[in-house]
Amino acid sequence: MNDNLAARLRLMLVTDEVLLLGRDLLTACTAAVQGGVTCVQLRLKRASPRELIDAARTLIGSLPVPVIINDRLDVALAAGAAGVHLGPDDLPVALARAIVPAGFWIGASVGNPGEALLARAADYWGIGPWRTTTTKPDAGTPLGSAGFRVLCALGPGIPSVAIGGIRPEDVPAVLKAGGAGVAVVSGILGAADIRLAASGYRTPVTGLRSP
Repeated sequence: MNDNLAARLRLMLVTDEVLLLGRDLLTACTAAVQGGVTCVQLRLKRASPRELIDAARTLIGSLPVPVIINDRLDVALAAGAAGVHLGPDDLPVALARAIVPAGFWIGASVGNPGEALLARAADYWGIGPWRTTTTKPDAGTPLGSAGFRVLCALGPGIPSVAIGGIRPEDVPAVLKAGGAGVAVVSGILGAADIRLAASGYRTPVTGLRSP
């Protein structure tokens, strides 16, 4: 396993413009990083490509943690992001691998063995949903600890994060099931105090594994 990448995946914030409720994106992400977030995945489904590039460049130039772009490989490359996260309906991981520069991270969403097989060329997997999630209605049947463990084992050496309805109390179970960390949306951005909410996830992460 890539230990440096795994460390960066301990606590990933996935953005959502609905949950921001009009709050400034950079301010929210900064608060999350101050609370312990180690990586930010920029996901803004309603933004135009130009808006997404501008938002990405703002975060990349301001945050001390890696920024990954959801879905849009073109935006990730144009903005100078650390990587891209691809879903099953996006550009195939193998094709993306052939055109990205060395050191560029490719993450892949994995929810079943078939998706795991197609994501073997990815640098990390986002496995889910762990629980039922309201931020991605088409996420599928919740995997729980047992299902996550099975999928995680299909990618030996590939660090995986659990996503989908993750609560702070789930973090120890994710790590014990073989996960490198967790990806959180509403559990952080849905809170009134983003920094405090992030720290609630970071505490069990650092309590079980060295940063």
